[in-house]
Amino acid sequence: MKIIDKLFDLNGRVALVTGGNSGIGRAIAFCLAEAGAAVIHVARKEEPLKDAVNDVLNINGKAAYLTCDVADMDALAETAEKSASFFGAPDILVNAAGINMRQSWENISTDSWDKQIDINLKAPFFLARHLVPGMKEKGWGRIINIASLQSERAFPNSVPYGASKGGVVQLTRAMAEAWSADESGITCNAIGPGFFKTGLTSGLYDQEQVIDALARQTIIGRNGELDDLKGVAIFLASPASDYITGQTVYVDGGWTAK
Repeated sequence: MKIIDKLFDLNGRVALVTGGNSGIGRAIAFCLAEAGAAVIHVARKEEPLKDAVNDVLNINGKAAYLTCDVADMDALAETAEKSASFFGAPDILVNAAGINMRQSWENISTDSWDKQIDINLKAPFFLARHLVPGMKEKGWGRIINIASLQSERAFPNSVPYGASKGGVVQLTRAMAEAWSADESGITCNAIGPGFFKTGLTSGLYDQEQVIDALARQTIIGRNGELDDLKGVAIFLASPASDYITGQTVYVDGGWTAK
């Protein structure tokens, strides 16, 4: 095998992807499977999970699913335990489950605040903590969090979401400090997507003027396509990124550079 192939080869790896039934999570799960990883899709709704698994099976990949509400800390522990029953202990974790309720500041309740923080910020840490011992035992692991443009910029009607995604960037650094030392083989990084058409943003895509304005805010001049995430996801999940940890890579067409 050529060195370039070894750098990006995920054969023998096991990836657990939350939010793996749709949008960014599903796209990342699929590309990790294309690179050779066995993938466990995790989300609340079973039917979309089955569809996501079938997509992988149709390319002769390995895939399974678990239903879980990641806001439920007890369910997270159970999911982490069950995940090893399919292909062995996961050594790649992608925390892609997310929620943005888009409420004005006057309408934010303590419940809606807690729900967004729990799913976007709390769950990634506690799920990772359940899986890190297995990664340490293997001497290799990858944790990939999903940040946001709102990790850097403020957007209307998104106070809890913005707070949670700002926290994801610092959480990623803290995870790296905690788990990347002592030759553990574990790295912790984040991907910060720009505007992509997903369940979270589908309402915006009904407003052509808004979408065009968002595209003009980038340097490249267009909004993202889910395929744009494949390269960075495989890179951060593979041996090619062995010496990179605690970083957030923005895949936003240059939005945050302007």
